[in-house]
Amino acid sequence: MWTVIYIAPSEKAAERIKQRLEEEGFLVKIRPSGVSKQYEVLVPGSEVREVQEVLSAILHE
Repeated sequence: MWTVIYIAPSEKAAERIKQRLEEEGFLVKIRPSGVSKQYEVLVPGSEVREVQEVLSAILHE
């Protein structure tokens, strides 16, 4: 089951996060959130904890 871990403000931001997470070896999908131009970043539920740690580092660069 896929879990939303982040709501990106744009497709470009979502793609950047997706690319960085994939470089770390995670499976990642993005999809429009249906709200404005925001995009959801999703990962498998089994990887949520690990991804959150990496995502935190990515967002604070």
